[in-house]
Amino acid sequence: MAIIVTSIFFIIIGLTLGGGGLWLVTLGGSAFYLFAGLMFLITAGLLLMRKAVALWVYAVLVVAALAWAIWEVGFDWWQLGPRGGMIILLGLWLLTPWIRRPLGLRSPTGITYAANPWALAVPVVLAILVALYSMTTDPHNLAGELPKDTVAANPAFGGSVPDGEWHQYGRTPFGQRYSPLDQITAENVSTLKEAWRYQTGDVKRPDDVGETTYQVTPLKVKDTLYLCTPHNWAIALDAKTGKEKWKYDANSGMNPDRQHQTCRGVTYYADPAVAAGQPCAERVYLPTSDARLIALDAADGKVCTSFADQGVLHLETGMRYNPAGYYYSTSPPVAVAGKIIVGGAVNDNYSTEEQSGVIRAFDINTGALVWNWDSGNPDATTPITEGQTYTTNSPNSWSVFSVDEALGMVYIPLGNQVPDQLGINRSDNVEKFSSSIVALDIATGQLRWVRQTVHHDLWDMDVPAQPALIDLTKQDGTVVPALVGPTKQGDIYVLDRRSGEPIIPIKEIPAPDGAVSGDHTSPTQPISDLTFSPEPLQEKDMWGVSLFDQMACRIDFHRYHYEGRYTPPSLKGTIVYPGNFGTFNWGSVAVDPERQIMFGMPTYLAFTSRLVPAADIPPRGQDEKGSEQGLNRNDGAPYGVFMGPFLGLLKIPCQAPPWGYVAGVDLRTGKIAYMHKNGTVHDMTPLPLPFKVGVPGIGGPMLTKGGVAFLGAAVDNYLRAYDVTSGRELWQGRLPAGGQATPMTYMADDNKQYVVMVAGGHGSVGTKPGDYVIAYTLP
Repeated sequence: MAIIVTSIFFIIIGLTLGGGGLWLVTLGGSAFYLFAGLMFLITAGLLLMRKAVALWVYAVLVVAALAWAIWEVGFDWWQLGPRGGMIILLGLWLLTPWIRRPLGLRSPTGITYAANPWALAVPVVLAILVALYSMTTDPHNLAGELPKDTVAANPAFGGSVPDGEWHQYGRTPFGQRYSPLDQITAENVSTLKEAWRYQTGDVKRPDDVGETTYQVTPLKVKDTLYLCTPHNWAIALDAKTGKEKWKYDANSGMNPDRQHQTCRGVTYYADPAVAAGQPCAERVYLPTSDARLIALDAADGKVCTSFADQGVLHLETGMRYNPAGYYYSTSPPVAVAGKIIVGGAVNDNYSTEEQSGVIRAFDINTGALVWNWDSGNPDATTPITEGQTYTTNSPNSWSVFSVDEALGMVYIPLGNQVPDQLGINRSDNVEKFSSSIVALDIATGQLRWVRQTVHHDLWDMDVPAQPALIDLTKQDGTVVPALVGPTKQGDIYVLDRRSGEPIIPIKEIPAPDGAVSGDHTSPTQPISDLTFSPEPLQEKDMWGVSLFDQMACRIDFHRYHYEGRYTPPSLKGTIVYPGNFGTFNWGSVAVDPERQIMFGMPTYLAFTSRLVPAADIPPRGQDEKGSEQGLNRNDGAPYGVFMGPFLGLLKIPCQAPPWGYVAGVDLRTGKIAYMHKNGTVHDMTPLPLPFKVGVPGIGGPMLTKGGVAFLGAAVDNYLRAYDVTSGRELWQGRLPAGGQATPMTYMADDNKQYVVMVAGGHGSVGTKPGDYVIAYTLP
């Protein structure tokens, strides 16, 4: 009976691998799957005939599979396992007495001798030994250390933020995500304990859009933490105890057209003209998902009615088109020189008639418009008058700005014009400013410089991250005011922030062509000498938990259009790698201005995009909700786009892990010192497996003078601490929900250093939702 069942099972496997393998061969792919399918079928036939040679045939398959796997991927366990796991397990089954005995000989005296196992046992044991050896190696690990010496004893942190506080999204206007606190060190961080836990009460709702996410980094001013929630509540907490001081609900409502329902932070401002203790002497500005900016009294959360329209600034003013839910601010504005400077997110790929991406500076006390910089009309920064409108659908900035008040510049990461995947009829200004970092004059809004990171962007490669500002000491001792700008495609731009000229060289490299009719591609694209851009994908990089889904991913790989980085979108479908998720995203990187090093979390996840002719796009469904994944309609454009991660049959990435790392960079030399896999599959599978494969993440890191980096972000629910010098993991704290936010740290009046992490999950990443704010400190 065992022989018959095994034979039928082998026939099913053989037909599946053989059929799929033949398809793969016709696409120009590996012949192994076709070979394996034939060997399973031959083995099945021999088993049915009770021939002992079946073990020899299967032994040939084991040897061939082992040789093929090592030839393709070396001794990478996570790549070897799917190639050989099933084959070895079935080989072990064939060695059992239930199979070997019917294949053996029966003597004249009636004694049955099982078939000789050694022809198959030897290659199976060899394969197991190779597997065990591969588990001890890590071909993806780059070991090394960052320099420990202090380069700048009195570095510029930006602004005048006390060491124990955190006044802006990146702690100071420089956006370094660096704290000079050193109570928590690499030596004692392993003893961190939870100090307090607060739940906001703002939880994901059944009618929320998929991209309902909790990405806030709290601020700490004096004895209070200030934060916002996905549905635009502003909350103040006691920094030592986590007790709520006040809560304000902006009542921004629900709109299924919003692609994102999130809030990354609030903005703090102290009015020097108002005596301390007076109403609205200190303010918190709350951006909302219905395009408002609300001024609140930091003391009690009451609306400051002297600002704008009874405390509310209406950001849709000046827009020619104003479809509800298409425009809002997900990131905190910056407060500088008596102004509050605001950008805004627009829904990607919804319509060609969307709001403008204008950047505006308002009087921070009155809400009066001071200047407007519209990348579609960049020279006219004088405030528009009533009846005038900004350029429809000009490139926008949805992320966080950085400021150097001494140089008089605000640094803005810019996105793309909608549609992201179509460049037909873009204006000269769009071609100049799309997907770039721009520096604007704080006083006038006039352009000071622009540095484009993608030419004629067809891949949604917005510059997503707040630039980090640092004064770099060069090898000859000269100090250069620098800007460190991470990008989705993995490049780190290190620029002189006075002029935008590169400190670390940038070169132009050839790029693929082949855009759809009416569009074009740029013949070259820029790349920084400091880059985390991955090598182009190959068929051997396709992955799965078994031969079957791996084969399916290989077939898909050949069916898509792919010529490496910047392969243009197509009707056939295109692999986008690095994908829209970005090697770096809004979480940015952290820099230490004293040691002049950088810590980041590069992520690698391929996406696909497929252009859909407008005539083939079905009418919109009544229950349709905003999303960046799936079908994006691009109303008014000749094509929509269907996009999402490049996933296999089991909805896991088609590309092999690692998908996520932590990395350290010496900014003075531009060299990557280390890269280590980051995160486990603990929360990606039905079983809580601790396998450290290196998982995707979205969120950002934070550095401290104590030599410790803190990072949540990964799709397993942990906050982790790392030795900044080596990248070695030192501690992890289990979170009750996804930690897709950036941690921060401060000193309370009990002279203890606290680390705070928000855990609320991320909609499209699929981590567990929640409403937690958790503080840790040393016992």
